[in-house]
Amino acid sequence: MTSSIGRARQNEIYRAGIHGRSPSIPTDFATLEERARAAMSARGWAYIAGGAGEGRTMAANRDALDRWAIVPRVLRDTSERSLQIELFGQTLPAPILFSPVGAGALAHDRADVHIGHAAAELGLPYIFSNQGCAPMEDVAAEMESVRQGAPRWFQLYWSTDDRLVRSLVSRAEKMGAAAIVVTLDTTMLGWRPQDLNLGSLPFARAEGIDQYTSDPTFWEIVSERLKGAVAAKPEVSIGAIKTLLSIARNVPGDLRKNLTAPEPRAAVETFLDIYSRPSLDWDDILTLREMTDLPIVLKGVLHPDDARKAVELGIDGIVVSNHGGRQVDGSISSTDALVDIVDAVKGQLKILVDSGFYTGSDVFKALALGADAVCIGRPHMYGLALNGADGARDAVANILAELDLTLGLSGHTDVNALDRSALKRL
Repeated sequence: MTSSIGRARQNEIYRAGIHGRSPSIPTDFATLEERARAAMSARGWAYIAGGAGEGRTMAANRDALDRWAIVPRVLRDTSERSLQIELFGQTLPAPILFSPVGAGALAHDRADVHIGHAAAELGLPYIFSNQGCAPMEDVAAEMESVRQGAPRWFQLYWSTDDRLVRSLVSRAEKMGAAAIVVTLDTTMLGWRPQDLNLGSLPFARAEGIDQYTSDPTFWEIVSERLKGAVAAKPEVSIGAIKTLLSIARNVPGDLRKNLTAPEPRAAVETFLDIYSRPSLDWDDILTLREMTDLPIVLKGVLHPDDARKAVELGIDGIVVSNHGGRQVDGSISSTDALVDIVDAVKGQLKILVDSGFYTGSDVFKALALGADAVCIGRPHMYGLALNGADGARDAVANILAELDLTLGLSGHTDVNALDRSALKRL
């Protein structure tokens, strides 16, 4: 498959420029981030853009990428290029996926539906967030309306109640997920000062819990808890009333009519209690194979020994990730971890990477270092904040275009053939 997305994207923008029109989505990450911040609420910006602690891991992600330089080769025919890859039996037009981002409605209403639409337009997989702001079935239906068979995966947060885990996995299978991505690095929330300084936890307002409130098993668990609950007199304040109104907006319609009903608040409290399991271990992961035949991908792997263990247990893939620098301050960068993990297990399972990859040249470097594909997070969320589905699509289309041009300008023609000979460590 010959790629021309780079030149096509340039031509589209330059032709519009003839008529005095500039792109609604900035083509460089710094400007994209700046404009998104201006468009988002303080709470939304803190949650999506913020990092753990002093932000050292976010800085490390950037610094590690900058320590690798692309070394272009010349006098090679690069007129025909291919970005196409194969991943778990699916042929994809490029080695890029839309990452899951929780509580996306902080950037745009029903964010997940719009992101799914954008991903389907580009033919790229969207990893549905377990902490999404729309039921997975709604997102799948939207993607199908754009492109039949549009690729999608599902991100699983392992609840303390295995009944809910089984229900979520079953729903993911039914809605057409091509893989289950188990996020391992958020068994508890990291120390996130930007959110803490605002006293803002989206989930406490029922933002980002739609996969739960659309799940019959979850409501069974809520009902069980209500039966044994002792009514407590809540503190009345303006903030509490605002929170209650937010909860009412974010629960199923039949529960919005009565703000004094216990179910909406109980749903939030139940979610906060059971959403993730700190005791999760390798034995739990093995039980997932009993639940599904879908490929299993472990997200949050940073140590070569954990990657080796995944191979030993027959796991299909991993995502080398530090959660965008949002969990552990001072963590190893995803790029540095990627190098070690590729050296340890390359070829024995699929290796994806995320955290700090914002441009086409970033993606090029990750592929040359041995990643099979790259997951993009903040860029598509910033595009979403600026212009909904079109913004999310354009933000990633710009990355695709730069990847295509970087590939050719560096003297290469196929992303599958990239290796470290394309780079120099500085």
